Amino acid sequence: MAKAMSDQKAGEAATAASNPREFHVYGPRNLPCTNWRDLINSSWKNPSYRRMVIACFIQGAYLLELDRQEKRDERTGLAPQWWRPFKYRLLQPLVDERDGSIYGAVLEWDHQAALSDYIPFRPTGAPAAVVALRGTLLKAPTFRRDVVDDLRCLAWDSLKGSVRFPGALAALRDVARRFGAGNVCVGGHSLGAGFALQVGKALAKEGVNVECHVFNPPSVSLAKSLRVLGETAGELWGRARARIPFVGSHSQPAPDSSGGNSESEAMARWSPYLYINANDYICCRYTSDAATAGGTVMVALPVNNRGGVGDVAGKAGVARMLVFSTGPSNFLAAHGLEQWWAEADDVELEAALNDTKLIGRQLRSLYAAQVAGR
Repeated sequence: MAKAMSDQKAGEAATAASNPREFHVYGPRNLPCTNWRDLINSSWKNPSYRRMVIACFIQGAYLLELDRQEKRDERTGLAPQWWRPFKYRLLQPLVDERDGSIYGAVLEWDHQAALSDYIPFRPTGAPAAVVALRGTLLKAPTFRRDVVDDLRCLAWDSLKGSVRFPGALAALRDVARRFGAGNVCVGGHSLGAGFALQVGKALAKEGVNVECHVFNPPSVSLAKSLRVLGETAGELWGRARARIPFVGSHSQPAPDSSGGNSESEAMARWSPYLYINANDYICCRYTSDAATAGGTVMVALPVNNRGGVGDVAGKAGVARMLVFSTGPSNFLAAHGLEQWWAEADDVELEAALNDTKLIGRQLRSLYAAQVAGR
């Protein structure tokens, strides 16, 4: 009896000592880990499972940086807990060379770990590699770099001027070349969602279409918002905007060169998945004036250098959107990543058609062949 009580107290002490960010504490409660049964009926074919696991991978990217800051080593680190249950391993951390901060992770299917659980090959639908990009961390070691990129996104509606952009693009291009574009996906949350969307777009312009999952992508543009306040406010914003470097200097954004019809046709095959919470004001403009129906957003694509709008080869661009409908209502929870691995009993998710002005503009900007010199 005394031994049983001692064991119970020891268990309670161990639970109390658990870090709140550990996978078994903070992660999904009933999400099945990858096992031999996935060889018969792969869980990866389920869109909800796919969404939840990729969200877990992105949480792992956040924790890589926190492990670094809090000096946890490979043995005590929290980040690996978020990908090991699904038989993935860290291939490469994405590091900002200026301060050593980690802003993303490249994960690959772990054949050795899978074999130890009698999984001789990768289940159908499971990506061979995933590039996971974290959002802003309000912690001193990386706060400055993160916020500068947030301001860059607000000012320019682009992250191409960030030092992190070429690193993320190179990593995604590398795994797409090694494993094949159809076996790779990129995902990000918040600021990381902005990077994921733009590096995915950059590869799509090259004709390399990788699966893209973006959670709470930023939709707020100070430049567009201030236009409604009048000409004077617009002039003031223009002066402030000029102080935020786009490509490491005070120069204006370099125009994209025209890709012609072939570039538009390549872009037409790229279909990002967007996960939006209408109560999150950072991404809520994606859902304004939405019409619910179906599950896709159809956008006609410009197909010539005159900016004429029309279908490419009879097909319009498609963005698959999953709209968070009845989840957290306060901003911090609505913008959080946890909601995307929550169980169906906790939140209600619905697929919705959001043919809004914003998503139309965003997708047209992704697919459009730009006029040379504009």
